[in-house]
Amino acid sequence: MNAESKSACVGRPRSFDPEIALEQALEVFWRNGYEGASLAELTKAMGIKKPSMYATFGNKEQLFLKALDLYHEREGAWYKEAYAKETFAEFVEALLYGAAESYTACDKPHGCALVKSTLSCSEASESIKEALMARCNQSDVETVERIKLAQQQGDVCPEANPEALARFIGTMLHGMSSQASQGASYEELKEVASVAVFCIAAANRQPSCTME
Repeated sequence: MNAESKSACVGRPRSFDPEIALEQALEVFWRNGYEGASLAELTKAMGIKKPSMYATFGNKEQLFLKALDLYHEREGAWYKEAYAKETFAEFVEALLYGAAESYTACDKPHGCALVKSTLSCSEASESIKEALMARCNQSDVETVERIKLAQQQGDVCPEANPEALARFIGTMLHGMSSQASQGASYEELKEVASVAVFCIAAANRQPSCTME
């Protein structure tokens, strides 16, 4: 091989778009969970061979974490918008109604990718489960801080327990994700969200504020 031919082989650009490949990987993880997504299915969806996947994204665990970052960036718009609402009532409505819409969108797998992967992780994938739980815990922390801010603003009664209320909201989101994965429609999830919004508002109106 002459020098010219050798130089042509070195540094040859990738024949695939890493961003598109990562989007395809996310969809596989979203649909099947971390453990349910095989390397064969991932590479087929991404349109690449295993060596290219390892060279670009690392191993399956590293690929999954990159896919989660993409999920948070791409699918978290409604979540961020909810936290930016002025009042606590508007925050709860935007969060739960936004989840109902996001979890049942017709152009992507139903449910929350984080919740589905967390529920399907076994002890064999402990590091992945820890990473997922850390992300979920961060969401809980953000919700607690939002509730405490609402208390300071007089929007939530001071006797309310922010941690308990945040856990309730998180439980609603997890349950809505599971129902969406099992085929619940947007209208059905919106009805569930409406009940939760009503219950939270009603509890907050009570003089004794029983959200403990």
